Amino acid sequence: MENYFNTEERTVNVKDFELAEANQRFMVRVYGWMCFALAVTGFMSLFVVHFEPLMNFFFVHTGVFIFLLVAEILLVVMLSARVQKMSLFACTLIFLIYSILNGITLAPLFLVYTKSSIASTFFIVSGTFAAMSLFGYFTKQDLTKWGSILTMALIGLIIATLVNLFIHSTWIYWITTYAGVFIFIGLIAYDTQKLKDMSTLTVEETEESRKMTIMGALTLYLDFINLFIYLLRIFGKRN
Repeated sequence: MENYFNTEERTVNVKDFELAEANQRFMVRVYGWMCFALAVTGFMSLFVVHFEPLMNFFFVHTGVFIFLLVAEILLVVMLSARVQKMSLFACTLIFLIYSILNGITLAPLFLVYTKSSIASTFFIVSGTFAAMSLFGYFTKQDLTKWGSILTMALIGLIIATLVNLFIHSTWIYWITTYAGVFIFIGLIAYDTQKLKDMSTLTVEETEESRKMTIMGALTLYLDFINLFIYLLRIFGKRN
């Protein structure tokens, strides 16, 4: 009887170890892809800023710039809606194309804000992201309710931002700015916990689990970029 319980205990320990190992591999890949995409975005922004003919082209042909913004939205929608039907290669390629396009469309920030304030804001965002991601990963609190509230708040933020494109209210601008900061700080913790829970669904490395890695990286990438944009409104010094 004692041998039976020892064997059962060892089996449980092995399963726990395998789950922990799978969780670690999954999260490392998620953060790896996210950081790589951020590096690609940063490189593209600097390239566009320092390549004057391309920058001037966007200033003259604003329709092309708007087209790139729309293309970014469509890429995210397509990837989110059709990830199950796509190959791993296609998912990865779309994610990288999105990070490149995002780098191009974020390039004008270097003309609006000083490079030093962009760099300092980036480090602030990096520290905030790390802190909230660690909180989301290690907390025992269920953040599911946060997700529902934050999602509704995000929808409201998007609507308010679109409305302000037409009425140009300074009050709405700053309200949406600070609301955006708090919303995406919360989403970082919530999304991290959600990804941690997702990583326990599969122990073996499959194409589906790797596609989940790409989607997880995209989710955290979007949280990081949006938090960066909103904090840059607050801490950025204009040229």
